[in-house]
Amino acid sequence: MKNAEVAIDALAICININGLEMMISLGFLAAVGVRVSNELGRGSANATKFAIKVAVSTSFLIGCALFIIFLFLRGRVAYIFTDNQDVIDTVADLSPLLSFSILLNSVQPVLSGVAVGAGWQSIVAYVNIACYYLIGIPIGVVLGYLTHLEVKGVWTGMLIGTFVQTVVLIIITLKTDWDKQVMKARERVNKWFIPESPEQSPNEQADVTA
Repeated sequence: MKNAEVAIDALAICININGLEMMISLGFLAAVGVRVSNELGRGSANATKFAIKVAVSTSFLIGCALFIIFLFLRGRVAYIFTDNQDVIDTVADLSPLLSFSILLNSVQPVLSGVAVGAGWQSIVAYVNIACYYLIGIPIGVVLGYLTHLEVKGVWTGMLIGTFVQTVVLIIITLKTDWDKQVMKARERVNKWFIPESPEQSPNEQADVTA
């Protein structure tokens, strides 16, 4: 790449900012994963859907606010990290991509948390592999090196991969029959449920516990 040092510096700044924002989304990922699994185990499909709506919409609203902030701040945020004007100008040029990354990353991790909470870890793994390694990276290589967009091209490719992943997870979540998922969760619980021995009275159980 032309002036690779400046490009890498600017990309590192953007990745740091994006990583800080991801901490919010990862918090929602953990929270919604636990919430969805608990509600499915409790047998409430409506509560599961409500938890998904609240988590996704809250994280998305935060992402929208940060999207607007970083879209208008552009290169000014780079002054926190450097005083090199070339790097600042490059960060300003990358700001639209950074803003859209923040917006997508406010939804995609939360939907991944929903999938994990529902027990679809393998599905999420296949979606990640397909979207990043079969879509994002190849497009990034083509845009970055063959069309000479360099850093912007590589990042655009990865952004397209994230967008496809988000769309796939949205479709999976919307088309899921959560009543059926409740039944599956109940079957898993019953599979490992150990019934109390009928020969043992409550008083005997209390004595054993004591």
